[in-house]
Amino acid sequence: MNITDSQKWLILACLALSIWLLMMLSPILSPFLTAILLAYMGDPIVDKLETWKLSRTQGVIVTFLALTAMFTLVGLLLVPALVEQIDQLVKLVPMLITYVKTTVIPMIEVRFGLELAQLDWLQLSQQLNWGATGDVAKKLIGNLTQSSFAVIGFVGNLVLIPVVWFYLLRDWDDLIAKIGSLIPRYYYKTSSDIAGQCHETLGAFFRGQLMVMLALAVIYSVGLMLMGLDLGLLIGLLAGLASVVPYLGAIVGIGAALVAAFFQFGDITHLVLVTVVFIVGQTLEGTVLTPKFVGDRIGLHPVAVIFAVLAGGQLFGFVGILLALPTAAVVMVVVRRMHDNYRSSDLYGNDRTVEAGQGEHEIDSELVQEVVSEPVAETDIKTNVEETIRQEDS
Repeated sequence: MNITDSQKWLILACLALSIWLLMMLSPILSPFLTAILLAYMGDPIVDKLETWKLSRTQGVIVTFLALTAMFTLVGLLLVPALVEQIDQLVKLVPMLITYVKTTVIPMIEVRFGLELAQLDWLQLSQQLNWGATGDVAKKLIGNLTQSSFAVIGFVGNLVLIPVVWFYLLRDWDDLIAKIGSLIPRYYYKTSSDIAGQCHETLGAFFRGQLMVMLALAVIYSVGLMLMGLDLGLLIGLLAGLASVVPYLGAIVGIGAALVAAFFQFGDITHLVLVTVVFIVGQTLEGTVLTPKFVGDRIGLHPVAVIFAVLAGGQLFGFVGILLALPTAAVVMVVVRRMHDNYRSSDLYGNDRTVEAGQGEHEIDSELVQEVVSEPVAETDIKTNVEETIRQEDS
């Protein structure tokens, strides 16, 4: 099937229009994209419930209520503790600034013979010393209430996400079937193959990688809190979230935990305990969590993950961050398929083509060598002529 020039221009125009609409509508797309991701992650659960003789709607209701209750419970348990630890972190910042000013800067200047630029550390610490977290919350709420549209938009998103999520989850299979029916039949097999690979990659990432992030957040938080670190929960959650990029979570987490433990305890023992916690977490991630939940199906290089997140945020803001990794995974599938097609094409010159060409060349050389190296004897020519004359006489 050949695509005409007019059809090619039509496809390019539709693609450009889609990108333009995405950029124009990005401020209102966040709840819809969040609902799509939740529906995509919840669809396997609903499919499993359907095998237990539940209807699609009943399975959606059960899944919706269970996940909503889980998110609500986690929020009620974590938010108060996180607010308290953020308050402690705010109080720790002036101590950190004082330590850097009185100890770190003089040590660097003496050891390396440098004269670092002098900052107004007192003014900086006063600016960073916001006071209690409650004051920060009051200022934030005051700024929000100055714009009624911001408050209405925030509340509207909170209400809109579960509504869109419910309807998408209920009609997910029908939507996928209708999208498949729009694909030209000539390209249906190829499109289905690519869609299956994208689904495997996205499923491995969203379900597998999120499970790894959650498990690491629990391991780090529990380990740090058991050793008595005041900021253990906050640092553990941040390290778990940052583990979306391999090793980044461990680097960020162990750095923050060592600083917090140094200012809270001031001894070597707790610094060693922090290191042990993150060594155990990384060991479990490499030997148990990643092989079990993710495997080798994602194929996204850490540099590609960082670039995708930064590029998405730069181009489309928060919506771009939501779309960055799914888009990168799909692009990786398409690029991998193009690479395979290129390796099997005549343009690349695969091994089979080269071997076939070499074989033909060798056969032709052998035939030529045989003809050249075995000249016909004159006696054979004379015998053939006499035999022909004898047959004609008879």
